[in-house]
Amino acid sequence: MELILVRHGESEANLAASTAEASGALRIAVPARDADVELSDRGLRQAESLGRRLAEEPAADAVRVSPYRRARTTAHVALTTAGWDLTPYVDERLRDRELGVLDTLTGRGVRELHPDEAERRRFLGKYYYRPPGGESWADVALRVRSVLPELEASGDRVLVVAHDAVIWLFRAVCERIEERELLDLAAAHPIPNASITRLVRDADDGSWRATVVNDVSHLDEVTEHGGRHDAPQG
Repeated sequence: MELILVRHGESEANLAASTAEASGALRIAVPARDADVELSDRGLRQAESLGRRLAEEPAADAVRVSPYRRARTTAHVALTTAGWDLTPYVDERLRDRELGVLDTLTGRGVRELHPDEAERRRFLGKYYYRPPGGESWADVALRVRSVLPELEASGDRVLVVAHDAVIWLFRAVCERIEERELLDLAAAHPIPNASITRLVRDADDGSWRATVVNDVSHLDEVTEHGGRHDAPQG
């Protein structure tokens, strides 16, 4: 079996986050609630490029997509461009990680407006820290574990369009990557918008391995924004 994991194209919130961090602002001027954020113009072009790449291979057996608009639009544009006659199954378990009270804050904003949370996160570490009203990476891993058996029953090749944290946790769950290694990999290799990661399950022992990671060879315009801001290690 093969899982084709795709991060959504560049979004308007990705651009806003980069601008806010660069200017030293406390808050990110997001244009809508997280579920409704649109792709940027470049994100739409990235989705089309993704579709042209997918057109070079046989259609997947099924498509699962995050309910968030940036992921759904990426899937729609890519599938239309690829000519894959598939209807995506929208699955809320594939949504982006929820940041609770830290949502829309830059790193500086977290440190200045929620210093206790910044310290708590530093102590607990990125994987297990759960902001008030939000989720930890471990919480997202539980979502991934719940959806994985359904993906395995959906066919031999399944396309998943989601978010950077979700893709990292698919890798962690499938490849059995533990906390420290996972965080080191995530820090060293950010997942670019509209990139492709492929996980293949061995037919004999059932183990998973990544055969392609963060492939952007199909893109003319590459961005590496980090979704919504993730509170700093401190």
